[in-house]
Amino acid sequence: MMDIAALSTSMSQAALHEQVSVAVLRMAKGQAELQGQNLIQMMEKSIDPNLGKKLDISI
Repeated sequence: MMDIAALSTSMSQAALHEQVSVAVLRMAKGQAELQGQNLIQMMEKSIDPNLGKKLDISI
C-alpha cells in the first residue's frame, strides 16, 4: 500500500514535470515562429532580380 505523502509527492513531481515540458515546448514554438518569419523576410528580399548581382569593393 502506498503512503499518502509519497503519492502526493509523486503527483506533484509529475505535475511540475508536465509544466516544465509545456514551457519548453512554448519556447521552442516561439523560436520556430521567429525563424519562419526571418526565412519569409529573406525570401521576400530575394524577389528582386537585381539584388546581390553587384558587389562594390573599396580599397
